[in-house]
Amino acid sequence: MSKGSVIVLTNDDGILSPGLAAAAEALDPLGALVIIAPVKQQTSMGRSRYEKFDVESTFSRHTLEYNGKQWNGFAVDASPAVALELGLHGLLSEPPDLVVSGINYGENIGTCVTISGTIGAAMEAADYGIKALAVSLEIISGDYHSYDKDIDFSAAIHFTRLFSKGLLNAEMPEDVDILKAEIPAAASEETPWVFTRQDRIMYYKAELIRDSEKGVIPSLRHNPRRGEYRLSGTDAHAMAQGKVSLTPLSLDMTSRVPIEKLKELLMEGIDADEK
Repeated sequence: MSKGSVIVLTNDDGILSPGLAAAAEALDPLGALVIIAPVKQQTSMGRSRYEKFDVESTFSRHTLEYNGKQWNGFAVDASPAVALELGLHGLLSEPPDLVVSGINYGENIGTCVTISGTIGAAMEAADYGIKALAVSLEIISGDYHSYDKDIDFSAAIHFTRLFSKGLLNAEMPEDVDILKAEIPAAASEETPWVFTRQDRIMYYKAELIRDSEKGVIPSLRHNPRRGEYRLSGTDAHAMAQGKVSLTPLSLDMTSRVPIEKLKELLMEGIDADEK
């Protein structure tokens, strides 16, 4: 790694998120930053896509500030995945060394990995063969949209820098496309970190909220039964223990079940009514 490294920074909370500026603080010593993020809040957008854009006309300039430092960034009215893609094609002449998505307001644990816009942007980078890190910070209040400036990002900054440095310096195994980092709200720089697997827990559960202006809208809330599913060695279990969780994710979502065994079971089911 050297200051010659190029790092693309994005998120799903939008260009105005203090978490994005905190991530810029974390990454600044590691290389040249290219910042491209949605112009507005895009949480829970996964890897969704909009219509095609005119790349030349979509970017607007913004200044990010954190701890007395400033960085120039670009915003685009798009989902996190599309914002990242537009950045790769519209701002860079060649692929970057690393893409970092975050620091997200709120943890992304368990099966919500397919919902999260933070992880969606990282998946988009991985699809281009680019190393990707998705970083999320636990928010106790459960308010993931307010840009609460009282949130302490210091531990998340530390671990974002630490894991990004590792990714820049190391080659990952073929099946590791994304590293997903989850930082407990009470974490410090001394908090231990562990490798985990993704839990099968439905960590968030959709609720229908009645709004006087918008009508009935879906909203994600913590699943009240989430504590029942914390299996040892998972991201949910590590967070419950107050540890930083680092989960390797693969774009290959194929079940790891032996195919012949699955075929045998399926054929039994197909033949069941004929006996």
